[in-house]
Amino acid sequence: MRPAIKLVRKWWSYGPKPQKLRIWDPQAVGSGLLPRSSHARGLHQTGDHLQHSNLTYKHSNQVFKDIDIGNTSRRSGFQMRNFGSSTMGSTILRDERFAILEECDIHYFQKVVGERAVINDKDELEAANVDWLGKFKGASQVLLRPRTTKQVASILQYCNSRGIAVVPQGGNTSLVGGSVPVFDEVIVNLGAMNKILSFDEVSGVLVCEAGCILENLDKYLAEHGFTMPLDLGAKGSCQIGGNVSTNAGGLRFLRYGSLHGNVLGLEVVLPDGTIVDMLGTLRKDNTGYDLKQLFIGGEGTLGVVTKVSLLTPAKLSSVNVAFLACQDYLSCQEVLVLAKKKLGEVLSAFEFLDRSSLDMALDHLEGMRDPLPSAKQKFYLLIETTGSNENHDKEKLDVFLEDAVRTGHVVDGVVAQDNSQSSAFWRIREGIAEALNKAGAVYKYDLSIPVKDLYQLVEEMRAKLGDSAIVIGYGHLGDGNLHLNISAPKYDEKLLLQIEPFVYEWTSQHKGSVSAEHGLGFMKPHAIHYSKTPETVQLMVKMKNLLDPNGILNPYKVLPSIHI
Repeated sequence: MRPAIKLVRKWWSYGPKPQKLRIWDPQAVGSGLLPRSSHARGLHQTGDHLQHSNLTYKHSNQVFKDIDIGNTSRRSGFQMRNFGSSTMGSTILRDERFAILEECDIHYFQKVVGERAVINDKDELEAANVDWLGKFKGASQVLLRPRTTKQVASILQYCNSRGIAVVPQGGNTSLVGGSVPVFDEVIVNLGAMNKILSFDEVSGVLVCEAGCILENLDKYLAEHGFTMPLDLGAKGSCQIGGNVSTNAGGLRFLRYGSLHGNVLGLEVVLPDGTIVDMLGTLRKDNTGYDLKQLFIGGEGTLGVVTKVSLLTPAKLSSVNVAFLACQDYLSCQEVLVLAKKKLGEVLSAFEFLDRSSLDMALDHLEGMRDPLPSAKQKFYLLIETTGSNENHDKEKLDVFLEDAVRTGHVVDGVVAQDNSQSSAFWRIREGIAEALNKAGAVYKYDLSIPVKDLYQLVEEMRAKLGDSAIVIGYGHLGDGNLHLNISAPKYDEKLLLQIEPFVYEWTSQHKGSVSAEHGLGFMKPHAIHYSKTPETVQLMVKMKNLLDPNGILNPYKVLPSIHI
């Protein structure tokens, strides 16, 4: 049996020192042992939110003792974070290597980006400190809005020399807490770097700055007869730099593949301020190591993406969308196989949702209508075809649908007759995440699982949780990507312990990945070992230490703290 652990939580401050020091008291919480699944430094205790000096952290009743350490009037905050779900399984300590922001630092930032681009307004900081789900909240005291790569380089060079931690931020739409501070990291928001630099209508190569919003890029390309190779529910807010940094997947992955294939070049600023120009526009370049791949999916831990060169496909004129109902998950698989055979090159999306997902959207989103009100089946498919010949594409779709109905795999369905109906179908699929957010607390898991096993996890989770939560499953069936969501009235430690580590263990046993497209962020570094071997993780650590030896870029994310 491991001995009880007693950790001193040191205070950090921007001004006055505190009058109290809080010490972990293992006797107050039972054994005080580290949880079996904890990979981060700290202890496994959660409870109610507690606000102090613009910080949010959690504690269990009677966990801390107060100890007088002298009279002073300086402002302070805790050097630890504790969250009620996911990483959230353990207390995270603020890295003592990082410096505390001082007035001279603010003055330097103002000289670099201008006073208006140094934000310390409470309301603006509040929005930047909290993630989209409202689950993770940091305590940054300043947000910077650089307008050029040189400004980003100056910021990082200075922060690296001072040991000031930095979190890069785009549209702040991360679902794993990757784009918000954990403690007092300086937020560097790329939103002001939003210029389209060039577009070649012959090759379809777009070059733009990292702060360009995905939807704006898609609209720009549409005017030139092209489209973005990715489409996300958050397209109206997310930025291309963040998309690249998280290797975002989305609704067009089945047709166009991942950003690892579509990104031709990057401009990246390293933690020490070095600007690395890899902004090539060639589809073929076999000279040495393809270093840009390190930053695609690196989640801003190795460098800050400032410019992107992207291969974009032509926007095809013939688009068809069908919404189909199936009796069981096996039928969904059979329809997928049939779609690949019958639709072939025009198949552009193959999405699935269970009845609970559809009900969630219908119950919590305004203006939603059930496309198949009389069907009441357990599963639904949204299938899209995209091509250049309307008659040819419709003929292929008709043949496919006839076969799907004849074999009994599809029991009901409807094909959109115009763009309005197509948008309504897609609104259901894209709106599930929003509906879940409105329903209450939600535990989200973005998993890659072999298609034949994918829905089994949903069924086992339902059996495990019973009436304590609503378990829904939906996602990109064509990619083997399940979005498992557990909806509950509030976040609850007992519920979490039923979910984790079971969900990760199950995924690992079935040769899946604990992150299909959302990344690891702050939510899942402790779970990386379920998908990656120790040797692979150690290689990642070596790469992180090589490029960011001071660990200032997006700390506490992606890699388990014990390895850094």
